[in-house]
Amino acid sequence: MEGDLLGKKLHDPKRRRCWSATTVTLILFLLTNTTSILLSSGAGASLVRRYEPRTVRLWDDSGALLADLNATRTALEYSRAELAGLHARLGTATLLLQTLLADVATAAHGRDDQQKEATTGWWARELAGELKLAVGNVAGGGEDALGHACGRLQDELERYMDYKPGGECPSDAALEHLLMRGGCEPLPRRRCRPRSPAGYREPAPLPKSLWEMPSDTSVVWDAYHPCKNFSCLASRGLGFDLRGRREKGLWTRDDGALDYSVETALAAKPKGTVRVGLDIGGGGGTFAARMRERGVTVVTATTNAGAPFGSFVASRGLVPIHVGPAHRLPFFDGTLDVVHAARELMAGWTVPGDDVALEFALFDVYRVLRPGGMFWLDHFVLPGEQLNATYAPMLDRVGFKRQRWNAGRKMEGGAEKNECQETINCPARPPVCLQCWLTQVAMTSSLYDSNTISQSHCTTSFMSSTN
Repeated sequence: MEGDLLGKKLHDPKRRRCWSATTVTLILFLLTNTTSILLSSGAGASLVRRYEPRTVRLWDDSGALLADLNATRTALEYSRAELAGLHARLGTATLLLQTLLADVATAAHGRDDQQKEATTGWWARELAGELKLAVGNVAGGGEDALGHACGRLQDELERYMDYKPGGECPSDAALEHLLMRGGCEPLPRRRCRPRSPAGYREPAPLPKSLWEMPSDTSVVWDAYHPCKNFSCLASRGLGFDLRGRREKGLWTRDDGALDYSVETALAAKPKGTVRVGLDIGGGGGTFAARMRERGVTVVTATTNAGAPFGSFVASRGLVPIHVGPAHRLPFFDGTLDVVHAARELMAGWTVPGDDVALEFALFDVYRVLRPGGMFWLDHFVLPGEQLNATYAPMLDRVGFKRQRWNAGRKMEGGAEKNECQETINCPARPPVCLQCWLTQVAMTSSLYDSNTISQSHCTTSFMSSTN
């Protein structure tokens, strides 16, 4: 039993591991000290040199290594050059990308502006209420139904469209005239009814109505000041006095000078060929009445500027039309036999002194006249020195041929002015004025320039003395 116990002790695993660790430690100690002795004595170095492998020779192939190093350097330099080129191309691509992004941003901004303009157009504020309904339901789109000048008068236009739908329209003739005078035309439609005059009476029948004063109950006077009846207007000399000698005497006699008669003007054309016409700034419609007596239908272009001119013209059995100063004449090209215009062509339809606007108006008159139609410029008042310097060349430039020309001096406001009366033919197309000019100077079509034609040719051929 004691032997068994001793045997168990000898075969104890923990004891074996203890002896093994001690043995390993002793062996490592001996090896470390032996190595230190050898190295300190120099014997270790000789042994290392003695047993150094002869195959390890780092510098024997230095030429090949140098060649490899040079090749590597060349490859690195080439790579560096390629990298520089790539960097340059990358910079160019970056600039192109920035440009493309800027263009995309600009296009997007432009689309936003177009969308905004499509929404609000040239308005300072978004359209709302009755104004939005009126212009938003027009085929072709919204505010395109209105003139661009309306954008400058948005406050006034919004006030004009501020009413109760289905009810009575406000008495705002003055506001309407202000808008049209400012070029805001045509005005939008409104969903309201104009107030009927109290005690309205039927008008007199034709031809009696041409020269009979209409009833005061034919007009709603709320918008007009200070006159509230036709007698007041007649006393102010505004063309409403149908009983007075002056109005009844207009265009009835021809004195061979500044007064022309309707009979003389009609006699200048083949009988019955003057049938329809227009009177620009016709006031109370007396010129149209004179023509109506002779079977000619003349539309009177007028505005309710401070007085009910339109209602007065209609009460006489004539046709009034509301045309503002900037409005293109609402007639087809080449359709009218006669256009009559007095001083309102300058005073009422254009800005005084604005020759460009007047020339536009004259060309519009030329447009609506038929070939051979008559333009009657009646008592056109202008500064004396401008007759031959400005207005005579302008009429020639438009293309009118003079049939009769009279001018006279008059004093107005202390300044000398010319008052001329003329009847002018609108020549058949192509304009006779060009043919007139051809009789003076031989030309080809390539020589024609509407901006440089000498004005003296037509003036010499067709204009008589203006002294």
